[in-house]
Amino acid sequence: MKNFIYNEMMVHVPVCTSKDPKNVLIVSDSSTDLAVEMGKHTEIAHKCVACSIDSFRDEADASYDVVICEADTDAAVLAHISRILLEDGLVVMTHASLDNTAQNKQNMQILGKYFKIIMPFNLGTGETALLASKEYHPTADINLHRADMLDGLDFYNCDVHPAAFAMGNNIRKEYLGIIKN
Repeated sequence: MKNFIYNEMMVHVPVCTSKDPKNVLIVSDSSTDLAVEMGKHTEIAHKCVACSIDSFRDEADASYDVVICEADTDAAVLAHISRILLEDGLVVMTHASLDNTAQNKQNMQILGKYFKIIMPFNLGTGETALLASKEYHPTADINLHRADMLDGLDFYNCDVHPAAFAMGNNIRKEYLGIIKN
């Protein structure tokens, strides 16, 4: 039951945050469900690759508006993601539980080298993901028209989108100075 919520949030949050996405890269070993969600954005091209860094190492510089990443990330992977994103691009990625502060702080500090905005968000399943953006803020720059005009959604909508970024004080305090919003 929760899987459709996860898929909708991983796809529609970044796509509805980006101003005018044309190309989306999905980095996942099991991208079928994410690709189905991307298919609801008929005007946006998307490409799916396996989770290996080798799968997208050869992608051209500045060729994607959005990257949706379910791969394990390290400094090298994050550098490649930044390289293939356009100057206003953004990435959404899975990450360790926010309770694993050491690992998340390390990833967020690396992301901070490439992105102006780094924010965790609730996937609606009890898990969180990270959104890192070079330009667009996920709550200030939501494309309401795109979010409201999607058909066939069971969970995501324009009200869920900004609410997903609400974090408790314990998270705000723990990640103070690292979350960039």
